[in-house]
Amino acid sequence: MVAGPPRSFPVPPVVVQLAGRQPYRAVWENELGGLTFEIGQGAQRRFVKWAPQPAVGLDLAAEADRLRWAVAFTPVPRLFELGSDDDGSWIVTKAVPGQSAVDDRWKAEPARAVAAIGAGLRAFHDALPVVRCPFSWSVEDRVADARVRAAAGRIDSSGWDDSAHQALGVDGALRRLVDAPPVDKLVVCHGDACSPNTLIGDDGRCSGHVDLGALGVADRWADLAIATWSTNWNYGPGWEPALLEAYGVDPDPERTAYYRLLWELGP
Repeated sequence: MVAGPPRSFPVPPVVVQLAGRQPYRAVWENELGGLTFEIGQGAQRRFVKWAPQPAVGLDLAAEADRLRWAVAFTPVPRLFELGSDDDGSWIVTKAVPGQSAVDDRWKAEPARAVAAIGAGLRAFHDALPVVRCPFSWSVEDRVADARVRAAAGRIDSSGWDDSAHQALGVDGALRRLVDAPPVDKLVVCHGDACSPNTLIGDDGRCSGHVDLGALGVADRWADLAIATWSTNWNYGPGWEPALLEAYGVDPDPERTAYYRLLWELGP
């Protein structure tokens, strides 16, 4: 399943409880089965991100920790609540102004959207202090995690985005990932810099970021490789150079290829 607008599904009881008499609606479903709901309107608007139990690959407690840390440095959702029950876990956050970069409005203006994503990612990387970040998203940690999941049979290469990656298979990908390129620049990476996770204000500029569950220190190309790749999925081919220009960096085919293959291994 690919992340996108939600399909039909039963609304988790906790969402109904949290909404009370306020209106609510489902706004997003991710590839791991997590759901996001918008509750209320105007200044009272909140979002509930819910993950089913067991939530394989979707650790909302880890995201809550990262939100608590990052909110002091850059526009991200302010955490109101973290909870769980027998059905699932959830976080409740304050709304950040703006619309997702894949809202119909911005999909109709891809040049502005891609420029906002690139500039916004650069601002994110510049704002978050590497030396004060307690979280890692390093190659070593990600490859080690992938090896554990591969040994348990929990990686399916048939759903990978790149057919050349599918041809490698899980074992071939892990072998290729042994030789990581040297780090270009360490930053605090977003961890899921796909287009939907950038918010854009009415002025056409990035107004914030969401979905920080994998935030951590890594080479900036770990984010850039996925941010550029995502423009193909959301706006069509040809937008990668514009994103890199807005970020302020030249293309790096070697690092881009490496981090896209690492991305396929998930989670």
